[in-house]
Amino acid sequence: MDNRALGQLDKLNVWHPFTQMRDWVAGTPIVITEGSGCFIKDARGRWYLDGVSSLWVNIFGHRKKEIDDAIKAQLDKIAHATLLGLAGEQSILLAVRLVKLLGKSLVSQGRPPLTKVFYSDNGSTAVEVALKMAFQYWLHKGVTGKNAFLSLNRAYHGDTLGAVSVGGIDIFHSTFNPLLFKTFKSPAPYCYRCELGLEPASCAMACLSEMEKILKEHANETAAVIIEPKMQAAGGMIAAPEGFLRGVHGLCAKYGVIFIADEIATGFGRTGGMFACGAEEVVPDIMCLSKGITGGYLPLAVTVATDEIYNAFLGDVGQTFFHGHSYTGNALACAAALAVLDLFETEDTLNQLRPKIEILAQWLKRILHICGHVGDVRSAGFMAGVELVRDKKTREAYPADEKMGWRVVLDVREKGVFLRPLGDCIVIMPPLVISEDNLSAMLQRLEESIINVTE
Repeated sequence: MDNRALGQLDKLNVWHPFTQMRDWVAGTPIVITEGSGCFIKDARGRWYLDGVSSLWVNIFGHRKKEIDDAIKAQLDKIAHATLLGLAGEQSILLAVRLVKLLGKSLVSQGRPPLTKVFYSDNGSTAVEVALKMAFQYWLHKGVTGKNAFLSLNRAYHGDTLGAVSVGGIDIFHSTFNPLLFKTFKSPAPYCYRCELGLEPASCAMACLSEMEKILKEHANETAAVIIEPKMQAAGGMIAAPEGFLRGVHGLCAKYGVIFIADEIATGFGRTGGMFACGAEEVVPDIMCLSKGITGGYLPLAVTVATDEIYNAFLGDVGQTFFHGHSYTGNALACAAALAVLDLFETEDTLNQLRPKIEILAQWLKRILHICGHVGDVRSAGFMAGVELVRDKKTREAYPADEKMGWRVVLDVREKGVFLRPLGDCIVIMPPLVISEDNLSAMLQRLEESIINVTE
């Protein structure tokens, strides 16, 4: 079936995520039928460089033989069996590997390690698990009243209602306000557009001081603080300044609240280290992982907790953690994840990534310097954002109806690169294994499109 016929059927029957369908049905969908390495192919036979890793999940490229083989081998044994009343070989082996990897990657003097792995299906459910764990932990400790959470403005932690409650992006979340539970919001470390009207060189990280004011007043109501370490991804690729993560962790310890690290987007090499928390020697009480865990092959998520959290649930039936999913610990997904962890070791992925991080960093400096409508560039390792503005001197944003971000990515799509914007912030997050030549070509084409569309 050709692209046109498939596109028409798509318009009739498929409701797309984060998409105004009125606009979608007015256009011609690109129907993807194949992938190879860092490229995807549409039904017309045209190839595109996958510049956003199929929404940040793909690490080693499409049709990676080692991951393919691991899934095929597991399929010859069993695809899935419940973890409710049973244990699973692959989920056991993966949990052991993850705990060992976290222990190696997150080193902090005197902090208890993350040791207990709870499986779910995606990033949102991993966050739901973490929130419910934190809330129920305090009940089992005999502490009442800790019914709220603290998160950042512009936060995105998923789309289930608990995750939306700790979110902070109005266009995504405000519709559901009547359904949400109580949260406190602290300023995002968005240095380019500081909520407090300050400048990074002289602010002394005032956003962290604002968080402390909230905790000082509301610690007795707060079960946990949840943030994305180092980079607020869907919030606009907001890179936190050095020390912010460590500061949040320290405030949680000072005021006796649980610290939840949402590493769904930042984990598995995206920020240059295996986990973003490792950059500032932070070990959270609970960590959420998903996206790259299976290399972009299958849905899988984990919520990893310390023994301190886990032990609070040991006791009679009333202390049970009543949460689960039909496909918890799916054997095929766990087999894919084990293959991914093998590849990180055999291909020395993090060391191989370093020169590509430098290529990206140098290009970001260049585009900020040469383009009059690039207001800010932000990155953490191999995650980056380019913010487009109407006026560079005043930082005036483009009117929303100009859809400048979309115009740029549609232009570069014609050059064979698939990217997506967050408003007028162009997200750059290709597979970790992209070649230096393909990375340079992608950045050059994006540069041409930015200049072509904005100037």
